[in-house]
Amino acid sequence: MAGNFSLGLTGGIGSGKTTIANMFAELGATLIDTDLIAHQLTIPGGLAIPAIREQFGPKFITTQGAMDRAAIRQLVFADTEQKHKLEAILHPLIRTETEREAAQAKGDYRIFVVPLLVESGNWKQRVDRILVVDCDEETQISRVMSRNQLNREEVTAIMRNQASRQDRLTAADDVINNDGDLKKIRDEVLRLHQRYLQLADFSK
Repeated sequence: MAGNFSLGLTGGIGSGKTTIANMFAELGATLIDTDLIAHQLTIPGGLAIPAIREQFGPKFITTQGAMDRAAIRQLVFADTEQKHKLEAILHPLIRTETEREAAQAKGDYRIFVVPLLVESGNWKQRVDRILVVDCDEETQISRVMSRNQLNREEVTAIMRNQASRQDRLTAADDVINNDGDLKKIRDEVLRLHQRYLQLADFSK
């Protein structure tokens, strides 16, 4: 089982959270990725599918039985009330699954990868430190346009629904700049990993 020390890792869309998180995992941390958990809940047979079908109707479920992400994204961006309805379905399920995975963690310490960590304020009380993966906004936009085949307006709309870069940096205990120098990033991950191992030892 992992030690008591837990880290919250966050960053804006396109900041490179997954890349950084995987580097920590290679060094021995256990990752608990809330985006991945949410994805598993909304694939065919996922625990959230019956409630999503009941709340939003069958047109938001694909023929394969998964949540139609594009249709839901369009709906919740246009209507805050619908967004809250979706969150009311997903958030309790995500929390339950997150706690289950955390209890089973066997790494040196736990890293909760939470894209909306700053926005959903209760995470700050649930982790010992917050690590923000940061990059400039133009880098975010170009990465997401390339990766997700979205246009600039669609990417900036997503970013407007997330905490601002400044809000994330204000909430951070540690920051990794992910503007491109992979060797420098790996060195910084290793340095922080050593620090987190010490904190994990203290928390035992």
